Amino acid sequence: MGYGEKQRGGHYRGRYWISPGDLGTVKDENGRAIRFKTKREAAKAANDMEALLRQQVAPETMVPVLPQRQTAAELPSQPPPEPAKPTFGEYVNQWYADQDLAPSTMQNYRRHIEEHLLPEFGDKAFDEISRQDVEAWARKERAVPYAASSVKTWRGTLHLILADATDEKLISANPAARRRGRGRRAGRSRDRTPEKATTDALGILLIGERASLLSGRDDEFVGTVTKGYTGVRWGELVGLEKEYWRPDSVRVEWQLYELDTGELDRCPPKDDSYRTVDNPRFLSSLVNDHIIRTDPKPCECHGRTYIFRGYGAPNGASRRCGVKLVDVARLAGVSTGTVSNVLNRPGAVKEETRLKVEAAIAELGYVRAGTLADHAAHWRRSGFSTWLFQPAVTGWYPKKAPQEAHPVPLLAEPWPGVPARGRNASDRAEACWVPIAKGLTPHGLRHTNKKIMRLLRTPPKLMDERLGHLDGSVQARYDHVSPEMRRDLMEGLTEVWEAALEARRAMCPTSPVRALDALLRGRR
Repeated sequence: MGYGEKQRGGHYRGRYWISPGDLGTVKDENGRAIRFKTKREAAKAANDMEALLRQQVAPETMVPVLPQRQTAAELPSQPPPEPAKPTFGEYVNQWYADQDLAPSTMQNYRRHIEEHLLPEFGDKAFDEISRQDVEAWARKERAVPYAASSVKTWRGTLHLILADATDEKLISANPAARRRGRGRRAGRSRDRTPEKATTDALGILLIGERASLLSGRDDEFVGTVTKGYTGVRWGELVGLEKEYWRPDSVRVEWQLYELDTGELDRCPPKDDSYRTVDNPRFLSSLVNDHIIRTDPKPCECHGRTYIFRGYGAPNGASRRCGVKLVDVARLAGVSTGTVSNVLNRPGAVKEETRLKVEAAIAELGYVRAGTLADHAAHWRRSGFSTWLFQPAVTGWYPKKAPQEAHPVPLLAEPWPGVPARGRNASDRAEACWVPIAKGLTPHGLRHTNKKIMRLLRTPPKLMDERLGHLDGSVQARYDHVSPEMRRDLMEGLTEVWEAALEARRAMCPTSPVRALDALLRGRR
């Protein structure tokens, strides 16, 4: 009896018995598996194929076979030749086109296939790919060197493709399958990644302050603290819509996932981890003040109102029409460096020159890049991490040709130092920042959040709920979260925050960051 088998993407394929132990798939005239919308349709098609078999009709060609009364002499002397099997490259192109998954997953599959699988296996027929070939490829990838976790992910994609080819009878066994109990006993240690760097509550506060000093606004401070005390993922923070911020909680319903094309795809959170995260009172107040101060408007790309906006000019802003710095310099009869000094260090320019430049600015209606109206709609992962978060954590700007990596140049006052801007900033620097947590990334704040909850003796069930993790164990099924647990966690997070503020105030009672300065002054 035939049946419908569910596939990735939500569709079904019909499966029927050709002989004991041998299953066939309902295919079209081109030999491709037919994708059915419902299980019932797939089962009906499979039953029809079995009925054709019982009537001695060849399912591949859909024409009658020789009747039983013919003698053996009348049968063909040789079986028809088997159709040529496709190469890995030919098969994987059709395989990828048949997938119907989230854009982020499709993007990752495409990257794995084009960058790592096709160069090695693209021209090979399936029967030419052996287990030894797969192992040799994995060793070569690790020797590049790529991280062991990355090679494991690419091998998982290869295993998935070859498993589908095995189901379609293109190969008899999957050469990428791992056999348990084989190889070196310490083999699993090769897949280990370095321990994730974390910080503490004071580190979260200091990193947020530095990031805001680098950007020249409060958004990065508020965003860093929000991420550190809620444990939301990066995409969930960027995609946090105003309507989902509640007086005492935040509802995680969507994320903005950045694709390779630069487009930000609004999609459900990872693994459908919809959840409500309780907020301590200090965080609700901080974010509410931020919303009132920034008055966010719907973005042009999604038409929705997001709490946090991007830093820097939007993509393509440099190519847009409008008055540029060079136009002001040309009208004033000075260099662009002089105009830059007037904007950044007016005291370093002669008054006569400064007045001339200011008159040119007023006449042309020049608007300085990086103003509020010129900010990108959303944070970009690479831009935020490279030019704001990492310099805040390490105190160093990354390498960017023609400049090598160098410390963030600071003017010593006010404490903790304000980044020097404009020409010869390094020569005018009076101080630099010391590192806070070597190797820390924005995702490391999520690990930091769990570490803080561990220190507060938070029950595992509540930690998993806040982070969007799923524990399928029996112990977790019988574990439940009570209002008292939530209250204790909120009180604990508030105590941790108060201690961090007090430690920061002991360093200096004021801050150049407006939002933090208000908090410090309020404790006097």
